[in-house]
Amino acid sequence: MAYMYMPGATAVGIAYDGGVVMASERRISYGNFVVSKNTKKTFKITDFVGACCAGMVADMQVLAMQMRAMTKIRKMEIKREIPPNSVAKMMSTLMYERRYYPLLTQVIVGGVDGDAVIYTLDPLGSVLPDDYASVGTGAEMALGVLDQEFKPKMNEKDAVNLAVKSIKSAIMRDNASGDGIDVLVVDKNGTREFTAN
Repeated sequence: MAYMYMPGATAVGIAYDGGVVMASERRISYGNFVVSKNTKKTFKITDFVGACCAGMVADMQVLAMQMRAMTKIRKMEIKREIPPNSVAKMMSTLMYERRYYPLLTQVIVGGVDGDAVIYTLDPLGSVLPDDYASVGTGAEMALGVLDQEFKPKMNEKDAVNLAVKSIKSAIMRDNASGDGIDVLVVDKNGTREFTAN
């Protein structure tokens, strides 16, 4: 019974040749009620690391804020950029510390440190590396597209198109997903964000 009141969402991350694409739709629903139609679920963590989420967006907003602060402090200590695997591990530690009162969000972290990498984190902080990933109530539909069309070493345009296509396929079948798509691209030049139709 409690499951029907969990928020739904769809978020996708894809590593391509030279960067990562993260995309998410904009709807927040609670049961059958659409709470918001323009919520951002993609987050810039550092200049070369981003994240997207599904689940409780408020929990992810707090987590992203904490991660921005922690990575700035760590960058001052080591005097260089924080690699994506370190950001994923720091986020994992924060989530595991909260395991008895967890942050109810699934997260995809991606970035560039020489190679482009994607990590998926669950609410307890498990870190799973992959070339592409999807989380949320629409993940099955999105993965159906990603499994068929993902190719290693894709270019940026193809990766963005695939991310948008996979989110659109989830929007078609998942009533908790919809209302536009936010895209975050991370490459060696930094991060760029835009909205796709």
